[in-house]
Amino acid sequence: MLRQLAVNNIVLVERLELEFQPGLGVLTGETGAGKSILLDALGLALGARADTGLVRAGQDSASVSAEIDLPPDHAAFAVLREQGIDPEPGEPVIIRRTVKSDGGSRAFVSGASVPAGLLRELGSAMIEIHGQHDDRGLLNPKGHRALLDVFGSLDGTVVGRAWAQVTRIEADLLEARAAAASAERDREWLEHASAEIEALGPEEGEETRLAEDRASMQAGMKAGESLTGLDELLGGSDGALAQLRQAARRIERGAADHPLLGEALAALDRAVIETSEADDRIARAAEAMAFDPARLDQVEARLFDIRGLARKHRVEPDQLAVLGAQMREQLLAIEAGGARIDELDVQLAEARRAFGEAALALSQQRIEAAARLDAAVMAELQPLKLEAARFRTAVTPAEAGPSGTDRVEFEVSTNPGAPFGALTRIASGGELSRFILALKVALAEAGGAATMIFDEIDRGVGGAVASAIGDRLARLSERSQVLVVTHSPQVAARAAHHFRIEKASGPDGTRTTVRKLSEDERREEIARMLSGASVTEEARAQAARLLDAA
Repeated sequence: MLRQLAVNNIVLVERLELEFQPGLGVLTGETGAGKSILLDALGLALGARADTGLVRAGQDSASVSAEIDLPPDHAAFAVLREQGIDPEPGEPVIIRRTVKSDGGSRAFVSGASVPAGLLRELGSAMIEIHGQHDDRGLLNPKGHRALLDVFGSLDGTVVGRAWAQVTRIEADLLEARAAAASAERDREWLEHASAEIEALGPEEGEETRLAEDRASMQAGMKAGESLTGLDELLGGSDGALAQLRQAARRIERGAADHPLLGEALAALDRAVIETSEADDRIARAAEAMAFDPARLDQVEARLFDIRGLARKHRVEPDQLAVLGAQMREQLLAIEAGGARIDELDVQLAEARRAFGEAALALSQQRIEAAARLDAAVMAELQPLKLEAARFRTAVTPAEAGPSGTDRVEFEVSTNPGAPFGALTRIASGGELSRFILALKVALAEAGGAATMIFDEIDRGVGGAVASAIGDRLARLSERSQVLVVTHSPQVAARAAHHFRIEKASGPDGTRTTVRKLSEDERREEIARMLSGASVTEEARAQAARLLDAA
């Protein structure tokens, strides 16, 4: 509820602080006293456009602040926490707005600077202002569906979850189709490249082994060239070994005649043995280094193919086998992607069916709740002198969404046989205010903002109709704080708190003030409202009867 309103330098208001209580409060005063100024000031605090015309003449700036008590679970606290603002538990939310005469403005919530848009978001949740030109709240069709759901105690969570499932599968399907389309564009290349790698059949580490084999064969070929002719040089008929043996035989014949020749013979024998071993080892080495030239050609060709294909795909040769496996997996994924799309198509059809069933059930519940709401509103229209009017809650098909497949709008017909239309297009100013009141009474069980303000809802009516309006405002005030700007004594008499707005002119200019009335002052004010400028005793007596009846 609105606990306090402080206004400084707003038009005719120099300085004003008002304390409010729960229940029904009325603001009265003579025409032109400045009742609209208070609503303009409060609207500024609630995020309305900052108009420099609101700044009191001769002042540099104006300000307005409001203290609002809210229950701990009120939706406004979630909005504040999202902005990093966390008021102390049990403390009121304080909203403040300043406007400079040169056009600048600032907004604050509990001392923190915030955008004006946040004030509008908070204000619509905390305080409802209903007037003849109000375009929010009950007059905004965007909120009618939610109001009907709350009135009918309808639970839309099943529909919401079903819609979330539909949108999730649609997103997955869109992604799968995009991936499949992209993969399909690569299919031909993948098939060719995969077949090329598969035909070559590279193995991990094969390029290294081939390079080592080629190096070994090339080294053997070079070494083999150096051994060419050594077998003849060492072991041939005229080779070194034959000559050593021939020398040994000649020395052997004269070795017995001279001891030194025996030493020479021993050395030649050793040379024959070593040369023979060398010849044998050279033969074995030549045999070991012998290779098939065709094998070298094969190795070099294989190595060339592997390295060429690796360069083509810009990978290391040892990665060709892995790349081929990856390509085969991609091709399998393309095939599997089609199956995945088919699977998602089935899932989507099932999700849409489930959503359709849930949305249809909710639509039927809404139609039933609409009939109950229509009956409740119609019951309120006759006492409000709208007996010729009709009200209906139109539930029509709409684009599917998280709230179902319904569009809900409150419509009225003000004359017999006249077509139904939106409240704002059909009802006149006075009728519109009473339609709003009838709706608020019918929706009272569904809850509402912590504070409701009605601006001259009783304009153009009197007597029994005004009394009926006062009775319904009093009933609303049992659930929410209600403030009413009124010219009706019947409405004023039903108030628990009465404020009088006065305008006075003096040497320093014209000022608007507001004061709370005592019981005696209330009776005098209501008498003034009954009789005009000159208050008669009969008017005072009538005022007393109204107060007693209330």
